[in-house]
Amino acid sequence: MRVAEMHPLPGPEDPEAALAAVVALRRLAGRLESEAVGEAIAQGWTWAQVGEALGISAQAAHKKFASEVRARRG
Repeated sequence: MRVAEMHPLPGPEDPEAALAAVVALRRLAGRLESEAVGEAIAQGWTWAQVGEALGISAQAAHKKFASEVRARRG
């Protein structure tokens, strides 16, 4: 089941609720992105592959996620 199916998203006619939903979705997207990058690197992806999948350069992907990936490895 998709998130929108579980919890209907507010419309722009309720800006307070809509903006709160935007914040929650950004946090969820960030967590998913971070976990997916960590898993991709663990599976042997290169930073170039990660960057391409995210629409950014390998250098940008490495700069954004490398320290977090290292921390997860222990």
